Amino acid sequence: MKKTAFAALIGAALPTASLADCGDVSITEMTFASAIITTEISTFLMEQGYGCNVTRVPSDTIPALTSLSENNEPDIVTELWINSAGSGYDKLKDEGVIEDMAEVLDPGGVEAWWIPTYLAEEHPELKTIQGIVENPDLVGNRFNNCPDGGWVCGIINRNIARSYGLEEAGIEIFDHGSGETLAASLASAYEAREPWFGYYWEPTAIMGRFDMTMVDIGPVDLEAHEANLDPDVVDPKPSAYPPSLVYTVATTAFTEREPEVAELIRNISFPTDEMSALLAWKGENNATTEEAAVYFLQNNKDVWSNWISDEARERLANILK
Repeated sequence: MKKTAFAALIGAALPTASLADCGDVSITEMTFASAIITTEISTFLMEQGYGCNVTRVPSDTIPALTSLSENNEPDIVTELWINSAGSGYDKLKDEGVIEDMAEVLDPGGVEAWWIPTYLAEEHPELKTIQGIVENPDLVGNRFNNCPDGGWVCGIINRNIARSYGLEEAGIEIFDHGSGETLAASLASAYEAREPWFGYYWEPTAIMGRFDMTMVDIGPVDLEAHEANLDPDVVDPKPSAYPPSLVYTVATTAFTEREPEVAELIRNISFPTDEMSALLAWKGENNATTEEAAVYFLQNNKDVWSNWISDEARERLANILK
């Protein structure tokens, strides 16, 4: 299936009649794997089922919201984590620029601070942030943070760390260069059974692969969490991450221009645990996100065939056999 996965699938999907032209559609390609897979699947269905000319726009949460505010584009933003999107998302929605299309992950995403379970079993006191602050050497004197540049969690984590005095306790807040290096640090520590302490989220293959224990950093305080979105907040307060709704959003201009395609986007949703399983398959098979998307399309025809219109189903009939 390597390298030619989508080419083969597209060949199988070629319709007998010409596709109606739905026009140009732009969609985000975020930096995290689950969102890219969603974009791959959405792109295939829009192009092959609806005749769209799709442009994928590399982006992340903050750049996507900024672009929507300034340019009313891209048309579709996949996998927007609402509790990290902040007031920018609320403003765009209140102004009618965007609308929620689908809860793309059901029941949503999980964001938290973690340690490996083997470390928690050896040192149960590390299950709480107080225990970590009192024993920084047991977690390697480091908090593994999100990358800079569009990852809102990096700002939130630094403010939570400030509220608990992590740096004063001797714990370095280490901003990783990318999501890949953050994952690599966890995998390397786990395989060597070394200390690791940091932020991670689900659905991800690595959280399905390794047994991790969530650190208790206190209850959810929605006011504090909202304030922690500001990198310059003067007096940050602690708050756990609230349960995370994860939406696909689209511009109102797009939904009015392409109502049939908008209906497709409203239907695209994945159970969180099934997305984790798909990501685990991707890792186990050293597959690309494109190949993971094709694997989903080939093995879940009963699912995605219900997302599409009758006309699109007819066009894709060859691969629904």
